[in-house]
Amino acid sequence: MATIKRYPWLRHFLGSPTGAVIHLKAGRVAHHGIGQAFWFRPGTSVLSEVPVDDQELPVLFHATTRDHQDVTVQVNVTYRFADPAVVSQRLDFGIDPDTGAATTTGRDQVATIIGQLAQSHAIDHLAAVPLTTALEQGVSQVRAQLVGALGADARLASTGIEVLGVHVLAVRPEGDVERALQTPLREHVQAEADRSTYERRALAVERERTISENELASQIELATRRERLVAQEGANLRREAEETAAAALVEARAAAERRDLTSAAQAEEIRRLGEANNATFRTVMDVYEGMDRSTILAVAMRDLAGALPKIGSLTITPDLLSGALAAFTGAGVAGGPATGSATAGRGA
Repeated sequence: MATIKRYPWLRHFLGSPTGAVIHLKAGRVAHHGIGQAFWFRPGTSVLSEVPVDDQELPVLFHATTRDHQDVTVQVNVTYRFADPAVVSQRLDFGIDPDTGAATTTGRDQVATIIGQLAQSHAIDHLAAVPLTTALEQGVSQVRAQLVGALGADARLASTGIEVLGVHVLAVRPEGDVERALQTPLREHVQAEADRSTYERRALAVERERTISENELASQIELATRRERLVAQEGANLRREAEETAAAALVEARAAAERRDLTSAAQAEEIRRLGEANNATFRTVMDVYEGMDRSTILAVAMRDLAGALPKIGSLTITPDLLSGALAAFTGAGVAGGPATGSATAGRGA
């Protein structure tokens, strides 16, 4: 934006790098160009500043399709002033020489011209296509239509305006129509979301089932191993008991055999002792058989004396001796030859 400094009877103009100034003095061009700096008298000068940088113009309008549906079109047009001198003659970009305030009339005129041209060509194009085509291909088709129409427009060229680009941002129907058109897609998206949810749940259930089956298989495997372990332990205990019983049986048989052998040996020993005793007894009997009674009695008394307990002192009275002799004598008398033996004994 230009800067104007005030001095008595004079003003100093300092231009900007994005604005072209046209200084008319008495109807003739005194200064023209970008970034100008000069002195002028406000009473005899007319100043115009035309921007030379790229300008952006948003355009919003409504159109009707072939099937009588209202759509909203949002367009953005990029342009510039190719010939500032011509623009200053066709449009109002004047500056107050005293204060430097710029008017907005020129910009409003450009917005009206470009907006009407864009709206006219877009409406003509959309009126020939149905709503579905306008929504599906309207953005590209309208952009191509506007680029060709605005670039070849004679009024813009004669005004010194060059259209650099056209961007169609949106072609949208009314709210209720848009919602109705979005319903199938929303239903499809919701169905896909539900399907994904169901598939995710099914996958989760399948994974849980797999985990449960794995846990059950692990439990079955552990139970099988435990069964094998119990069976093996039982077999080991049974084998151990059998081995212990077999060892005890062998030991019992050995003990029984030892007892049998011992009993047989003892019986044999007793038999031998009995036979020896019998032989001895028969021998003694054979010896006694040839002896007389008194001799046998004497031997018996000797054996009896050997069997009696030890006697420290023995007192034999005549009565005791007489009774004993009488007993022996009576026995001898009863037997016959014992009388002579008793007498012999007494005399002894």
